[in-house]
Amino acid sequence: MKTPFVTKTQLEEITKTYPTPFHIYDEKGIREKARALYQAFSWNKGFKEFFAVKATPTPAILKILHEENCGVDCASGVELLLSQKCGFSKNEIMFSSNDTPKEEFLAAQKLGATINLDAYDHIAFLSALTKTDGFEFPKTMSLRYNPGGVFSMGTQIMDHPEASKFGMTKDQVVEGIKALKKLGVETFGLHSFLASNTVTNDYYPELARQLFEFALEIRDLVGVEIDFINLSGGIGVNYRPEEKPNDIAVIGEGVHRVFDETLAANGMPNVKIYTELGRFMLAPHGLLATRVLHKKKTYRTYIGVDASAVNLMRPAFYDAYHHITVLGKEKSTSTETVDVTGSLCENNDKFAKQRTLPTIEPGDLLVIHDTGAHGFSMGYQYNAKLRSAELLLQENGEAKLIRRAETPEDYFATLYGFDFE
Repeated sequence: MKTPFVTKTQLEEITKTYPTPFHIYDEKGIREKARALYQAFSWNKGFKEFFAVKATPTPAILKILHEENCGVDCASGVELLLSQKCGFSKNEIMFSSNDTPKEEFLAAQKLGATINLDAYDHIAFLSALTKTDGFEFPKTMSLRYNPGGVFSMGTQIMDHPEASKFGMTKDQVVEGIKALKKLGVETFGLHSFLASNTVTNDYYPELARQLFEFALEIRDLVGVEIDFINLSGGIGVNYRPEEKPNDIAVIGEGVHRVFDETLAANGMPNVKIYTELGRFMLAPHGLLATRVLHKKKTYRTYIGVDASAVNLMRPAFYDAYHHITVLGKEKSTSTETVDVTGSLCENNDKFAKQRTLPTIEPGDLLVIHDTGAHGFSMGYQYNAKLRSAELLLQENGEAKLIRRAETPEDYFATLYGFDFE
């Protein structure tokens, strides 16, 4: 069972001012999560979290994380601009992009962001920009490594790096460092991402082991000591209530143990550890609040709500599970099996399929859990639906509007100069 961070009474009061649907975030939970992460990696003097902006590109959230000493990981030019506007600068910004246009590389350089190269060929691309656009290779750069093959832990296949479009082969990383040294780069970082949304305390230590051992190889092959190793994301959340959540303290200690066994034991005790956690940092601290509009019975029972895949794409796009609480009916013994649906003209617009829930009636308030990351940020406007508001439940218990809901005027705003007459 999952317990929402807002009660039915609180949410009913909030909806008097802000109608559903909306995303609401828990400031207290976000701050506690950031502090727990830093405590777990406090053994590493250079540790820093670079929050993945794509997960929750909301200025109020980014500013909270900035106050908690987090940096940001950006994947586009607009994310760079957003981060700058929120007060992040220079080495607080990691730029991890792929298939990147020159304008975005130039913007990252201008901000002093650490560029994390996704492809060996980008070195030649950037070299050309030095002649045409005044690009200057920074003193510090990072390279994204893809080991290929299948990533497994024990008998469980976690992911298929070989099929991923991200990163370079081992040989490309080594040759890339050699090439970048000749171009004036002096300090190097190593980055990798092997699996998404892992719910195990063993993933990060295993990823760390592979990267730490590679860092030792790089030192032997190129004569370069890696300055920082970015473990990226991949630590997931327990979307299903029966799953045991990750324990960041255990994870941090696991990475510490591998660090001592590999890097420290082989003369590299000062390597900084970075992380880029989006889902782990924010998903559990966000809810999508929605109200039931209709109840329909045909071959199944359908619960129609005022939210849709426009507000939360993951169930439709990935067939992802998100837990649902019917507020005020948590202890009800009357249940039924239903599909919880939105109003889009697509049959996959379902937040739950054949889910057993307390008996629901029109007017009931539902909260959909774990939407604090990759929730609002993946919204869109199909069927001319408008994006919802975002609210922050502050530490003092008051709800604050941090992004208003879109209006029809917003929808038409980009049709500059079009004459409807």
